[in-house]
Amino acid sequence: MKNQVLAYEIDLIFACLYQVYMRVVIQRVKKASVYSDKGILASSGPGLLILAGFEEADTSEDVEWLSNKIVQLRIFNDTDGVMNLSVLDVAGEITVVSQFTLHARTKKGNRPSYIKAAPPAIAIPLYEKFVARLSELLGKPVGTGEFGAMMTLEIFNDGPVTIIIDTKNKE
Repeated sequence: MKNQVLAYEIDLIFACLYQVYMRVVIQRVKKASVYSDKGILASSGPGLLILAGFEEADTSEDVEWLSNKIVQLRIFNDTDGVMNLSVLDVAGEITVVSQFTLHARTKKGNRPSYIKAAPPAIAIPLYEKFVARLSELLGKPVGTGEFGAMMTLEIFNDGPVTIIIDTKNKE
């Protein structure tokens, strides 16, 4: 028990020193669908499927920067087959699914730690703001999963093109 407490304290110190912040996995898709035990939650045609993980230190500025970055990413092919068009340019669709496991820490042992992931009280408002901002920038509704629910994703990758972005590592 003492070792578990010590390991937890070390994780807390690590989390404070090495903040990860908002992280997304962006996949260019031909189509994507999200299901839960309630049935189909979202279905989209060509565009982007975004898996989004939030960290406690995320802010509205992170949401704003990332939303703008995503809709302007030139990851769709132009007529010459060059990735030179954005989701806006191709009138594509976006589906966003919350995924706290993007903040998994696997340094120690075989069971991932999710200490870096924001608790629902912080993550839900950020998720909702992220979805709303993407919808605003895209000019149409963005499909979503259900925050905190077990979901099944049916993804038809296009390319495949998969990009990972972290708001505090803006490369």
